[in-house]
Amino acid sequence: MNNTEFYERLGVDKNASQDEIKKAYRKMSKQYHPDLNKEADAEQKYKDVQEAYETLSDEQKRAAYDQYGAAGANAGFGGAGGFGGQGGFSGFGGSASGFGGFEDIFSSFFGGGSAQVNPNAPRQGDDLQYRINLKFEEAIFGVEKEIKYNREELCHTCAGTGAKPGTHAETCHKCGGRGQINIVRDTPLGRMSTQQVCDVCHGTGKEIKDPCTTCRGTGHEKIAHTVKVKVPAGVESGQQMRLQGQGDAGVNGGTYGDLYVRFQVAASDKFERDGSEIYYKMPLEFVQAALGDEIEVPTVHGNVKLKIPAGTQTGANFRLKGKGAPRLRGSGNGDQYVIINITTPKALNTAQKEALAAFAKASGVEVAGSGKKGFFDKFK
Repeated sequence: MNNTEFYERLGVDKNASQDEIKKAYRKMSKQYHPDLNKEADAEQKYKDVQEAYETLSDEQKRAAYDQYGAAGANAGFGGAGGFGGQGGFSGFGGSASGFGGFEDIFSSFFGGGSAQVNPNAPRQGDDLQYRINLKFEEAIFGVEKEIKYNREELCHTCAGTGAKPGTHAETCHKCGGRGQINIVRDTPLGRMSTQQVCDVCHGTGKEIKDPCTTCRGTGHEKIAHTVKVKVPAGVESGQQMRLQGQGDAGVNGGTYGDLYVRFQVAASDKFERDGSEIYYKMPLEFVQAALGDEIEVPTVHGNVKLKIPAGTQTGANFRLKGKGAPRLRGSGNGDQYVIINITTPKALNTAQKEALAAFAKASGVEVAGSGKKGFFDKFK
């Protein structure tokens, strides 16, 4: 390694200002954060970026790096410790990734880099996500569903303390309950002090010398949980609703997380839907279209009568007011649109042929080959 590689990792010049280094790090750490970038080498690139920024953002380390290279900068500084401590960015129902979340990444930019987090403070549990599959009609009219999923709940044996009943957790003897310990190292630039997660309590600030046999000291256990979900009328695929307190159990007395229910609606074999509007393609005999008729049209609310005026053409569009889906964020229903599709018979009997021949003659239309093997016979 030479003494320009850290600059190259961040994509900045060796004479870059601290502000430029800070902006470059912010961009690169977001690009390679393993919670967002699933490429095979993203994790290593993320660590490399952290290592580079840890050195270049500190004027003393940067000076040592510029003069002695990585060996001088990293001597006694803990290498690529960076921001990869506790916390982490977790998705629905996910656990911490082991990499700092964006609140950790950006803390150094807004004065939060040295803030101490109380390991005994209450923390809300993780949010979870569940998908409910709905039939087309269920999404239109709403339905109540009972769902079952596994979630972290407070251990029924120790009530979430993690300690065997009759005992209790004690303040960590090594960190004094802070969850972190100071490490002092001698470096070429003098004696330096850094902080790291306590190796005894692993950041909790507590020692459990006699752990609960049910949860093995975690305070949580995986339980099958059942909840009823009232699906509102008019939901669509991709929409979701939040059920407060139905996620994982919190830590240190923190509240339960939330459950996000996402809906997936099956397609209909009759109707097409766009929001609160419903579309139906109505097949119509050409005689009905030519002479006019009154027909029955299916809707999600039942069959209704529709008057077809004489001379209706294919593609004609008729609106049935209020026969669409309920408006999820409003009142009343949308409309149903009936799109006419005039059908042509594939086979004709003798009477039909004669009637059409007479119609053609009355219309002054000559149909080629109207003998025994007439025009319509060609299409049998």
